[in-house]
Amino acid sequence: MYFTLFITVILTAVVLVVAAYVIAKLIGPRSYNKLKGEPYECGIPTHGSSWLPVSIGFYLFAILFLLFDIETVFLYPWAVVVKQFGVMAIVSIGFFLLVLVFGLAYAWRKGALEWK
Repeated sequence: MYFTLFITVILTAVVLVVAAYVIAKLIGPRSYNKLKGEPYECGIPTHGSSWLPVSIGFYLFAILFLLFDIETVFLYPWAVVVKQFGVMAIVSIGFFLLVLVFGLAYAWRKGALEWK
């Protein structure tokens, strides 16, 4: 029974993907122009190579931002149930925030938050 359901789902997915691709090819606009393959930056033609090396600091800063941003999202469900769990909720969120503070101090000490 589950095998039949699995095959049905896979076939449906394949048919929908192929149908979307075929429909896009049939009714999509066609423009064969050499300029379409060129890099485009805010309406200004680029000068030189578009593949420039980017500092790893940008990636580290973005990852740290996402990490702390997502971790603060975990505070909202805790705030909803804090009255139900009492002291245990306070202890658990205290530990959670302690880990966050240690992570922030570590990133700060390593210089990951400095914009160079």
